[in-house]
Amino acid sequence: MRYIGRFAPSPTGPLHFGSLVAALASWLDARAAGGTWLLRIEDLDKPREQPGAADEILHTLDALGLDWDGPVLFQSRRGELYRAALEKLAAQHATYWCGCSRREVADSSLGLAADSAPIYPGTCRGGLAGKTARALRLRTTPEPIRFVDRLQGPQQQSIEREVGDFVLLRADGVYAYQLAVVVDDAEQGVTDVVRGADLLDSTARQIHLQRLLGYATPRYLHVPVAVNAAGEKLSKQTGAVPIDSAQPEAVLERALVFLNQAPPEALGARELLDWARRNWHPERIAARRMLEAAPL
Repeated sequence: MRYIGRFAPSPTGPLHFGSLVAALASWLDARAAGGTWLLRIEDLDKPREQPGAADEILHTLDALGLDWDGPVLFQSRRGELYRAALEKLAAQHATYWCGCSRREVADSSLGLAADSAPIYPGTCRGGLAGKTARALRLRTTPEPIRFVDRLQGPQQQSIEREVGDFVLLRADGVYAYQLAVVVDDAEQGVTDVVRGADLLDSTARQIHLQRLLGYATPRYLHVPVAVNAAGEKLSKQTGAVPIDSAQPEAVLERALVFLNQAPPEALGARELLDWARRNWHPERIAARRMLEAAPL
């Protein structure tokens, strides 16, 4: 089976060190396998999108030498595919409309999921009871979803108990991340997903959707997330510094050190990427959810 990987950033700001780590790991895994590396811009959430961010991300990846195959895919242009997937799920009676507000969900929650979101108790499973439909949810089951992550090892999650019935179509009409990523990975033929460990808890939900929609499940490898000295994930919200693509050697070397690949010194960017591709050892990466990033 030919390897097909992908990198799928959200255009909420410029590429920072944390997102570069995920991009580089994904690129190296694909190139080391002689496979294809696709680029997808996850731009469904327009209120969070920063004007010009998508172009800036593409420019930074190009300047660092992380080349991609084929045209860039934009989720905002793929609504018909997501709508078709919802229709397929509805035909299985796997979805229902929910009229609960965020406050109502929080007040009736059974606890907090691993991502700190309230666990939905299934309030509207039996009907709206006079409420106005707000969001479309997917019915879940208590049986655990099991999979083996290539780095983090065996995983399991009971979605019903640990997450609850989750949203596929938001109240503002935006298709949810969980649905879009599953449809896009399947449509693009993705065989391997390499991404940050902050998304490890989403994987069971995505596998559940894959099974309902009749899609193949890709292999998963979740690399540690870079955090700052306060233990916060590097992001626009936590003040992560944009990547300086004018110094590609230093940026790439730092990311390779974070991934525990022990790069040699005094190599140019092109030579460093070629070395890293030929000497890619994902098993050397620390099997942890988070790692503190070295100072810039």
